[in-house]
Amino acid sequence: MEAFPDPSTLPDAELKELIEQKTAEERDVSYRRRILHGQIDLLRAVLVDRLKQRRDEGGDSMLSHVDVERLSEILAHRGPPKDLPDELAAL
Repeated sequence: MEAFPDPSTLPDAELKELIEQKTAEERDVSYRRRILHGQIDLLRAVLVDRLKQRRDEGGDSMLSHVDVERLSEILAHRGPPKDLPDELAAL
């Protein structure tokens, strides 16, 4: 991680550029965080469903296979923002 410059020493143009860079960086991190939260939610839902099935000794599942497939599809096909760096888009 590079050192953060003293903003009071930057000319206006560089200060604006730094603001744009940090805003883009925050957007990228936020996107990755949302993807991770979606994946965690999906994994937890599957685990809860399995535990409920075991408890009910093979009873009906509260989360159908179709629901899990649809959630997986939504997470898998939602593309990253257009200006996302390649290394984050690959995650």
